[in-house]
Amino acid sequence: MPRFLLLGWIVAGLLAGGALWLAGMADAATWVWSAAALLVALHVAVEVARSLWSGKLGVDVIALAAILGAVALQEALTAAIIGLMVAGGEALEAWAEGRATRALSDLMARAPRRASRIIDGAIEDIEVARIAPGDVLLVRPAETVPADGVLEDAAATLEEAVLTGEPLPAGYAAGAALRSGAVNAGATFRMRATADAEASTYAAIVRLTRAAAETRPPLVRLADRWALGFLLATALLAGGAWALTGAPTRALAVLVVATPCPLILAAPIALVAGIGRAARIGVVVKGGGALERLARISTVMFDKTGTLTPGRPRLAAIDANPAVGRDRALTLAATLAQGSTHPVSAALVSAAHQRGLALGVPEVVEEVPGGGLVGRVDGADLVLGAEGFVAAHGLSPSPGQGAAAAEVVGAAGSVAWLGVAGRIAAAFVMADGLRPEAPLAVRALRTLGIGRIVMVTGDRPAAAASIGRALRLDTVLADCSPQAKIDAVRAEAARAPTAMVGDGVNDAPALAAADVGIAMGAHGTAAAAEAGDVVLLVDRLDRVAEAIAIARRSRRIALQAIALGMGLSGVAMAAAAAGFLVPLAGALVQEAIDVAAILFALTALRAPRGGAGIRTMRTEAGLAERQAEHAGLRRLAEEVRAAAEEIGDSPAALPALVGLEARLRAEVLPHQRAEEADLYPGAARRLGGQDPMGPLIRMHTEIEAQIARIAALTAMAGEPDGWPRAAPALRRTLFALEALLTLHLSAEEEALAGLAGPSSTTV
Repeated sequence: MPRFLLLGWIVAGLLAGGALWLAGMADAATWVWSAAALLVALHVAVEVARSLWSGKLGVDVIALAAILGAVALQEALTAAIIGLMVAGGEALEAWAEGRATRALSDLMARAPRRASRIIDGAIEDIEVARIAPGDVLLVRPAETVPADGVLEDAAATLEEAVLTGEPLPAGYAAGAALRSGAVNAGATFRMRATADAEASTYAAIVRLTRAAAETRPPLVRLADRWALGFLLATALLAGGAWALTGAPTRALAVLVVATPCPLILAAPIALVAGIGRAARIGVVVKGGGALERLARISTVMFDKTGTLTPGRPRLAAIDANPAVGRDRALTLAATLAQGSTHPVSAALVSAAHQRGLALGVPEVVEEVPGGGLVGRVDGADLVLGAEGFVAAHGLSPSPGQGAAAAEVVGAAGSVAWLGVAGRIAAAFVMADGLRPEAPLAVRALRTLGIGRIVMVTGDRPAAAASIGRALRLDTVLADCSPQAKIDAVRAEAARAPTAMVGDGVNDAPALAAADVGIAMGAHGTAAAAEAGDVVLLVDRLDRVAEAIAIARRSRRIALQAIALGMGLSGVAMAAAAAGFLVPLAGALVQEAIDVAAILFALTALRAPRGGAGIRTMRTEAGLAERQAEHAGLRRLAEEVRAAAEEIGDSPAALPALVGLEARLRAEVLPHQRAEEADLYPGAARRLGGQDPMGPLIRMHTEIEAQIARIAALTAMAGEPDGWPRAAPALRRTLFALEALLTLHLSAEEEALAGLAGPSSTTV
């Protein structure tokens, strides 16, 4: 019988019986109340029989015994109230599930079913299942994008809140990738499908969502085990009260208040509410089991390319022969690079456009796949590519050709060399920079109490190390094959509950091996999304911390709802056994307990107030002690500047520079690590705001990079004929470090000044 129909029946029976009782027809009222209650008892008996048939003993047997016992003891009104409690609990469960799964239901309800396809200038209306890659589709205002594709017209405006959780519409230009499920918030536009509807983004999201809704959470199974124990305790207490007092109404009262609706309903409602809350911010969690495992995570592992970094190279530095100049070198290289679709070529062209450089048309372009380009620009013969490629054309970097910065910076990135007329003219250092939100995402995980953050990547150790330093990661594992990634994930999971975050096909096995796999689904591969337990539909890494915070809060609310409901039920059972609650009063009390527990479980739907759920680390070092160290660091900064001024044509200053570099590592780096471990978390808690210490930590990263650069340059200066190459860069780097260190000390003292006590002194 439908839940709300059953509730309507029992309510009608209660009202009719009440009217008869007020009219002085007590016997008739008893019959009506009993009939209403017995129909509910029949419904419960059917559910109990189904449970027994599947090998389970459900706690609904308590409600069945209470109704039948009340009718047998001529407590007809009590029986009807119990029936109302059962039917009301089921109806409330249906309403709560609908409320908790609204975000998921909306997602599935908006799945496109029809599309407009343009063929030979005519528009035909088709089912989305008939869409094929290459079809030109017309999307009208307020229609849903039916398949993944690219924009054919000049512009489009899409509302993507269902996909990403972002409320503001997003604008797209011609050629942009469009994802199915977004809604046209602007004018009509044309698009070309790149996948059929079943293989598109929205269809995958719907599949993930349906799986999430159908998965039964482990916490619910745990509640079932508790419920069986509760059933035994109820039978013992009710039987004991009857045996000791000889009053069967005592046993009935215990049964009435023992119906464990909070235990049965509260846990799944809280977890499903958490899944719905995550869906609102663009995170699909594949069921309550994944949500519960996510709540226990204490180690997070990240892939590098496409996860911590955008996966697209950018121009980080140019080192050019002075006779050519940086702008001229970039103009030549970018003009030649227009003939290639390689990511490095695209980065050079993009950098030239950003600098406002005018690019011509290359006269000749020949591309060697995986190697580089050769061609002619403005009458000059050019070679552009990796070191091995230019070496194969008889060119190699040598002192005096402007290669010093490339040798240093290139340790953390790749280098594209430009040869002009048979000589190396410039080196372009390419780096895959951090995602803008990556530092904030890592700090948010630290704030949540994640004790270990690891990067595992197949990239080179030098490139991985720079990312690890910038993000203050605990461990960096580089040069890892897919199998090595799996082994690393399993090793971490053996120590603590571990989540793996990745986006590529090669990440899918590692995602599956982790306790929780988190896939970057916005621009990641389908393989990663299918392997992951959690899928980020919005291309933002900080959603990882938000998802963990939601999972922890949902699980905590589920356990609190169980404790609240069963604690109150236990008190009521004791009162009933002692004779302080008659069956009718007990039924009313239990109804109130059920409603309270379920409504409390629904609070998992709400956003935490003031960022609750992301707790700040409690360790806090003495502010005065940290500030006192600044005096010594200021003196060290003065020595850095003095060392830069001493650099001349001869390497006489090299021993002093080596000693200075050792002091920087011994004094500056430990100071910064101690601040990040002790002072900054406590300061962040007291200052408030989303990420108050972020800029200072970013300065720490840059200071570390400058010190590493000094180390590389001093090593280069110690090589035969190395001083002429390294000296100019050493001088520039020392001056830059002195300015950055001085600025950082001043900014840090100003930011933390409000935290100093009356006796603290800012140096």
